[in-house]
Amino acid sequence: MNDAVNDASAHTGKRMDEEDRAPMGMTVRVVIYLVAVHFFAAFLFLLFFLAGG
Repeated sequence: MNDAVNDASAHTGKRMDEEDRAPMGMTVRVVIYLVAVHFFAAFLFLLFFLAGG
């Protein structure tokens, strides 16, 4: 009985770690989107800065 409890707690600890983190593909996509949006915002800022000056 005690072994079953120890096995269950060992597996749930690992599963909780895996469930807390986002999948690697999603993390990569979020980083790419954030970089792309910042480049686009910088381009618009430069565009308006040069047009206004």
